[in-house]
Amino acid sequence: MRRLVLNDGTEIPVIGQGTWRMGERAAERKAEVAALQAGIDLGLTLIDTAEMYGNGGAEDVTGEALKGRRNEVYLVSKVLPSNASHAGTIKACEQSLKRLRTDYMDLYLLHWRGSYPLADTLQAFQELKQAGKIRAFGISNLDVNDMKEWLALPGGGEAVANQILYNVGVRGPEHDLAPLLADAKIALMAYCPLAQGEVGSFKKLEPIAKRHNATVAQIMLAWATRNPLSFAVPKSSNVARLKENAAAGDIKLTAQDLAEIDAAFPAPKKARPLEMI
Repeated sequence: MRRLVLNDGTEIPVIGQGTWRMGERAAERKAEVAALQAGIDLGLTLIDTAEMYGNGGAEDVTGEALKGRRNEVYLVSKVLPSNASHAGTIKACEQSLKRLRTDYMDLYLLHWRGSYPLADTLQAFQELKQAGKIRAFGISNLDVNDMKEWLALPGGGEAVANQILYNVGVRGPEHDLAPLLADAKIALMAYCPLAQGEVGSFKKLEPIAKRHNATVAQIMLAWATRNPLSFAVPKSSNVARLKENAAAGDIKLTAQDLAEIDAAFPAPKKARPLEMI
């Protein structure tokens, strides 16, 4: 598994595990816990969750999966915009920590921008970091103008990642947001890097996959993590898929591969609003 170093010096795997839609059905809980644990065994030791997912259910599933293994994992969660006031952020973090059965998060993100001032959320993040309840903070779904506002705040440049929708079929961020993040040394954290599993829409990648003895999904993951400061968090409860995802972390795309991908799925020629799911 390739790894990258965040701007705070922390080393993480370029491919982790997402938990969106986990913790919603009791009948699937055992399989979800087992999948997360299997992923850790495979080197997918970054787990991304959020208080929103399953109304806390995904955090609860994650907490169970981490029993006895907390130190093996880089744990990420997110605060809802409706909770992102100064006091609300601190309270939300503490509730997330209880569900996760841990006393700290490795990375805590603002899920998307809401009505509370970014400065209030950032101040809470800084206090949580000082208290040892989080080790780093960042943002999610912040487009260019919001990122500029965030970076202008005292300590805003300490953010380690911006989690955004990014895959071969959604390349809008490459025009202006991705360069801004790169200049600020803030990692691009890609969610839905497999386009919510709709890999059948990317058959043009099959020749590249064949050259690498890989699947189309693996090429999509290798592409989403091709830059020095980019990583991805695909979600799967299928162990075979988890093995496939983990193996994608070792694929290095060639200049020919990248040129063919650009031809099949062109990068934007002008700025586009950041997409969200």
